[in-house]
This record gives sequence, structure tokens and C-alpha cells, in this order.
Amino acid sequence: MILISDSGSTKTDWCVVDKGEIVRRIATAGINPFFQSEEEIAGEVEKNLLPALDGLAVTSVSFYGAGCAFPEKNEVVRRAINRYLPVPVEVGSDLLAAARALCGDEAGIACILGTGSNSCLYDGKEIVRNISPLGFILGDEGSGAVLGKLLVGDVLKNQLPEALKDAFFAEFGLTPAVIMEKVYKQPFPNRFLASLSPFLIRHIEEPAISGLVNDSFRKFFIRNVMQYDYRSYPVHLLGSVAWYYREQLEAVAGELGIRLGAIVQSPLAGLVAYHRV
Repeated sequence: MILISDSGSTKTDWCVVDKGEIVRRIATAGINPFFQSEEEIAGEVEKNLLPALDGLAVTSVSFYGAGCAFPEKNEVVRRAINRYLPVPVEVGSDLLAAARALCGDEAGIACILGTGSNSCLYDGKEIVRNISPLGFILGDEGSGAVLGKLLVGDVLKNQLPEALKDAFFAEFGLTPAVIMEKVYKQPFPNRFLASLSPFLIRHIEEPAISGLVNDSFRKFFIRNVMQYDYRSYPVHLLGSVAWYYREQLEAVAGELGIRLGAIVQSPLAGLVAYHRV
């Protein structure tokens, strides 16, 4: 049995696969070696993954995650998992997971729109070009974290109608001081900001909200996707933001002459199919 994982900054989805069939699905907190030490990752494996496996005989692990695009970071994850699962561990980026899940062995443009955002040109075997996402401070256009950041900025700078501002504060129980604390002093501000983004889809009919969302998606396509040969390949999208904002993404892509392909919420089904081959 193989253990396949899809890890973002917010959560990790694991599935145990035997002969192409999912035996068990497990959810744990997100694992990202850019933000977590080997000890912290190993602790998550010990505390939440191992008990859920409940003795299942895993023979190999294919771990795909945010922050796993560099050999030294991948080694941190591999060592952490090997402490408790002494089997071969392949560690790849969440972007490689997206490409394999969305494109299989076909060439295409694979994109992630979740807590963060990313994109690549995939030739059917490997990633051949990647525009660096740069994170939610410098980039990550269209991501949940950036949508949340833009929302908070508009709330605190009085750019939204008063009724929307009141609804925001009432729904989340936040104050300006608490927001500043969570963004600038507490860990994982990207997770916090992304947790606010669902407010946007619930109020998407408001012109101020739809304009904010569409502008962020437009920047994602222009600053990332349109640097690839987007007229020759379909553009596939993966992630919670891609899934819930499908209508807005399709509209913006249409304006820009971009041909969208598959839009899926999770790569796990595609990864199971990929590893079955």
C-alpha cells in the first residue's frame, strides 16, 4: 500500500492506496518546510497521522506539498516522515502534484489557486517552466491569502459600503487591532487571511466585491499564465479558490482569450490515477 499526500499551508490530505483503490483518507494540519522545522513536521506525523493509519502496512510515501520545491526543504520533510514510517519517501512540490493530477501524461498549463497560488508549463513528464509565485506579500495573485488581504485592506481603509463592513466585523468577530495582531505578529498570517476569503464569494453580487475578486484573478492570469504559451495549451486549475470561484475565473479567462480546461478542488483523485500507472 502506498500513502499519497497533498499538503497545502492550511491542511494536508492523505490517502492510503492499494492496487489503485483508496483504502483510507486522513486529514491533518498543513505541512510546509518553509514555515516549519523538522521537529514540528515530525510532531504532526506522530500526533495526527500515525494514529489514523492504525497499523496499515504502508510500503512507500509520495508526499506533495507547498514549500517542497527545493532539495534541502524536501529532505526536511523526508526525514520527518521517515522517523515514523521507515519506507521510501518521494517528496515533490504541490505544483508537481497539480501538474500530474490535472494533465497526467499530456502537456498543459497547471495552476493552483488555494491559500496560495502557483502555475507552470508541464510537458507531460515534468515542469518545464514556472513563474515564481513570490508568496502572498509580493505575489500569489488570485489566492485565498491575497483575496483576504485585499478584503481586509478595503475594510480597514473604508473602501467598502458601510453595511458590508459591518457584516464583515459581525461575521468574524474581529477588530482592527486583532487583525493587525494576526497579520503582523502571529504565525501563519496567510492562513488567517485565506480564512476570510469565503466572505467574498458570499457577497460576490456586490460590485465592490466582484471588482476586487475579478481584478485579482485578472492579475493572476496576466502576471503568470500569460507568460506561458497559453494559446497552445489548455489552462487547468486546482484548489479551493478555483473550485468556488469557477464562474468568476471563467469570465475573466474569457475576457483574456484564455482556454480553461479542468477545474478541480483536490488533486488526490488525479494523483491516485497517476500512481496507478
